[in-house]
Amino acid sequence: MKSWWAVRQSPLQRLLDASADVPAYVVGRNTDVLAWNHLAAALITDFGALPPRQRNLARLVFLDEGMRDLYADWPAKAADVAAYLRLDAGRHPADARTSELVEELSAASPEFRELWAEHRLKDKTHGRYVYLHPVVGRLDLGFETLRLPDDPDQALIAHTTEEGSPSQTALRLLSAWTRQAHAAT
Repeated sequence: MKSWWAVRQSPLQRLLDASADVPAYVVGRNTDVLAWNHLAAALITDFGALPPRQRNLARLVFLDEGMRDLYADWPAKAADVAAYLRLDAGRHPADARTSELVEELSAASPEFRELWAEHRLKDKTHGRYVYLHPVVGRLDLGFETLRLPDDPDQALIAHTTEEGSPSQTALRLLSAWTRQAHAAT
């Protein structure tokens, strides 16, 4: 597995940064968020402001109360994340970090315990999520997942909108808001 620093310095990070109008991020083992662009941070959370250990989708979805408000169908998102984590755990059954994460989430989240006990597996390939963003409102976004050929444990997730949709307008507003916020800093 490549380290967070190696991904941040890679051509992949340059690709993420060049995709300013598409929220995109890279997920690694155990649902760790390894890299992201400004629009993904504006859409989901400011990953850069989080300690590296907290840059984890499973931790965010199950332990961050703000995530419950961000996803219109939080139970479906939670089920997807738990099933994706279980798939990852099956690929690497002896991974101590996975065991620690599952124990932490099981102790802190009854929803995670229930979903984990279902033993569902799901790869994150493509789909849709509806976000209820505090700045721009409702965004109905599709996502596509691209696996990295030299590291199948890493996946690039990019969100898109339908051309001419209200979600496209909202995403453009979020992008403009993000650029303005970064220009001011």
